[in-house]
Parts: sequence; C-alpha cells; structure tokens
Amino acid sequence: MRIYTRSGDKGQTSLVYGQRVPKNHLRVEAYGTCDEVNSSIGLAVSYIEETDWDKKAAFLDQLHRVQTILFHVGAELSTPKGKEVYWKLEQKHIDEMEKQIDEWDQSLEPLKNFILPSGHRAASALHHARTVARRAERLTVGLEDEVDNKLVFVYLNRLSDYLFVAARYVNQQLGGDEKSLHVDV
Repeated sequence: MRIYTRSGDKGQTSLVYGQRVPKNHLRVEAYGTCDEVNSSIGLAVSYIEETDWDKKAAFLDQLHRVQTILFHVGAELSTPKGKEVYWKLEQKHIDEMEKQIDEWDQSLEPLKNFILPSGHRAASALHHARTVARRAERLTVGLEDEVDNKLVFVYLNRLSDYLFVAARYVNQQLGGDEKSLHVDV
C-alpha cells in the first residue's frame, strides 16, 4: 500500500463517506488541529518515557486513552452532518476526564498566580498541546451547525483543562520549575 494517493494534489481532500472539500475547509482545519494536539501529546509522551517515577505507567495510560479518544473526535469532525459515525463520543468520556483532572488537581499546590508554560520539557509539551486544543475548540465552534454530536464541543473545552492540570502534575512528579507570571513588568 502506497502512502501517497495523489488525490489531494489539487487542494481537495475527502471527508468520511467521500465528500470532497478544499483542504482549508473549516471542518478540515478543526480535525487537523485535533491531530496537532495529538502530536503534541505524543511529544510529551516521548519525554515522559525517558523518566522514572512511581505513577508513570498510569499517567501514560491516561494520555494514551486521551489520544485515542481525540483521534475518534477528529473522525467525528470529518464526518458530514447527518451521516452515521462509526464511533461516537459519549458523556462517560468527559466524566472520566473530569475525574482524572480532579484527582491530579487534589495533589497539586493551589495556584496563587497565573503560571507560564515552563518546567520539565514534558510539561511544556503538554502546555503546548493545551494551547492547540484551545485552537481546535475555537475552530470547532465555527462548525456548530454542522456537528451532530454536541459533546465534541464539551470534550475539546475540557481537554484543555485536562492538559493544563496534566502539565502541572508532570512538573510536580518530575521536579519541573513552574514559573509564575511577573507582576512588575
């Protein structure tokens, strides 16, 4: 099987079920940005794999689950309105994420100031993933009338919260220095 198909050489791509759209179509931007988030999480995973800490395996399992679900969210975004989706995001996926956010957050020092993306390189990669998740959310909001499953909006909103807390948790576990915003700029 060849990797290249040449079908996109003129700036068009196919959605699920074969509908052709320009590669800069908002739907393509939204699911492409979900793929960027996934890649940034993958970068963080590669940095974490080089470390050693008690709860590393469980943490990596969590990130793998989020990456898998995010891949499926991208598939939902690439499915035209009214067409059947082969996998559907459910409330339980959001509930799982919220439970994990709460668990990690309970172990963290309460925030007293805004923090800058910093610390361990895995935490910085997760902060980057968080900002890309926000962009994916903004793009997806533009598709409000075209997305059947409204939980996609909730998931992308919660995902950025999850990644923020995950970055803080990684810094705590790996001794990363969390930098506060200077107030005397």
